Amino acid sequence: MTAAQRILVVDDELELREMVEEYLSDQGFDVMTADGGTAMRQLLAEHTFDLVLLDVKMPGEDGLSLARYLREHYEVGIMMLTASGEVIDRIVGLEMGADDYVAKPFDPRELLARIKSVLRRIGATGESGASVTTESPFQGNPHTIRFGRCLLDMNAHLLFMEEDGSEVPMTSMEFDLLKAFAENPNRVLSRDQLLDMAHNRDWEPFDRSIDIRITRIRRKIELDPAKPQVIKTVRGAGYIFLPQEE
Repeated sequence: MTAAQRILVVDDELELREMVEEYLSDQGFDVMTADGGTAMRQLLAEHTFDLVLLDVKMPGEDGLSLARYLREHYEVGIMMLTASGEVIDRIVGLEMGADDYVAKPFDPRELLARIKSVLRRIGATGESGASVTTESPFQGNPHTIRFGRCLLDMNAHLLFMEEDGSEVPMTSMEFDLLKAFAENPNRVLSRDQLLDMAHNRDWEPFDRSIDIRITRIRRKIELDPAKPQVIKTVRGAGYIFLPQEE
């Protein structure tokens, strides 16, 4: 029997934690809860998780800081729980590497749908919850695409520095975007097309999520992110991937 996917709910509201735990457990997930950063780190040290639900507004260390910590240390899905209308929290959360967000108060069914969407994307990236490693599989590997100073392994769903083979952490959505560009070189792709290709139609076409993620990708792959040469902006149209000469 396949093991249930494990979700960690981090929120300082006991009532919300209990409600989400009960609902997701009924849907077949293995759910654990934490009331803040300290408890979250302890559980991460003892268990692996497929997804972490993070409340943005918590006393002490807030969800945005915890999202940064998670993205730097674990390959795990991150979903932010934000107050309704707090656009800036959603934008900052995406910049920190979150995969999605849902606004409070939320319908549990909407939360479930978004969780399933994120887990589907993460499912293609390999075993979740593992700490970032630096082992390079590129020697003799034909399934690689060069993106600036990096190499993308399309089979392993990993990004590495070409110079030394060190792994470059990336989110599942960032991989989906790089894959879309790799499969469509020298072609202008609109934001709407990228959303379709990245299987993330939960975002609106005018949402800044694509722009934010392209900016984060450029910081990883471009020699000079301020003057991108690999993924370039086509004003009023979208983005284009320009493969470099070997």
